[in-house]
Amino acid sequence: MYSFWPVSAAMSLLTAVLTALTDALTPVAGGTAAALAVVALTVAVRLLLLPLGVAQVRAEKARARIAPRLAEAAARYRNTPEKLAAEQMKVYSEAGTSPLAGCLPSLAQIPVVIALYGVFIGAGEAPTPLLEHALAGVELGATAAAAGGAGAPVFVPLLALLAAVAWASRRYVLLPASAANPAPAPEQAGILRVMSYMPYTTVLFAAFVPLAAGLYLLASTAWTVGERVLLRRVVPAPVLRGGSSRR
Repeated sequence: MYSFWPVSAAMSLLTAVLTALTDALTPVAGGTAAALAVVALTVAVRLLLLPLGVAQVRAEKARARIAPRLAEAAARYRNTPEKLAAEQMKVYSEAGTSPLAGCLPSLAQIPVVIALYGVFIGAGEAPTPLLEHALAGVELGATAAAAGGAGAPVFVPLLALLAAVAWASRRYVLLPASAANPAPAPEQAGILRVMSYMPYTTVLFAAFVPLAAGLYLLASTAWTVGERVLLRRVVPAPVLRGGSSRR
C-alpha cells in the first residue's frame, strides 16, 4: 500500500512538511518539537479536509429532515423489500440527496489519512528520521512494548486521553448521527450499538503502534469530535426540494 506511487508521494510531501515544522518549533519547544510537529501536521491536514467535514454535516442534517418519511415508508412496506427500496430512493430523490451523501466525504479522506498514518509509523522505503526524536525520553518511533516501564509516563496518559476522547466521540458524534437516521430493524440495532463503541479501538491501536502514530490518533480523533460538534451548530441544514432550510 505504502509503495503505491500516489501514497508514497504524499508521504514524501508530508515528511518534508513534518521536518520543516520540527525545525521551526525547535527554538521554542526544544526536545518536544518533533512531537508538537506531529500534532501540528495532523491539525493542518484536518483543516485542509474541513470542506469534507462540512459536507458530512450537511448530509447528516438532510437525512434528519427526511427521517420521518423514511420511517413511514419502512412501516408501510416492511413486508415488501422491493417496494420499500423503491420508496426510499424516491424520498431521497425528491429531497435532492442520496444515501451515500454522508459516505463520499469520508471515502475522500481515506488516501490522505493513510499517507499521514504511514509517515507516523515509519512505513515506506525511507522512514522519516524524525521518529528518532523523543518525547519525555521516549522515541517517537517506539511502541509501548518497546519502551517498557520507562515509557509508562508517556504512554499511560496518552492511552487515558484516547479513552476519554473515544467516549466523547461515541457520545457526541456517533450516537447523535445514529439518531438522525430512521429507526433500524431490531437485528440492525444490535449491530449499530456494537459499532458505536468503535472509537475505543484507537486505544488498542495506540498500545501497539509507534508513539508518533498514537499522538496522531489522539489529535485527529479529538479534532473530529470538536469539528463535528461545532459544525452541527453553525452549518445550516440544506434546503431540500419542496422545503425550507432549518437548523
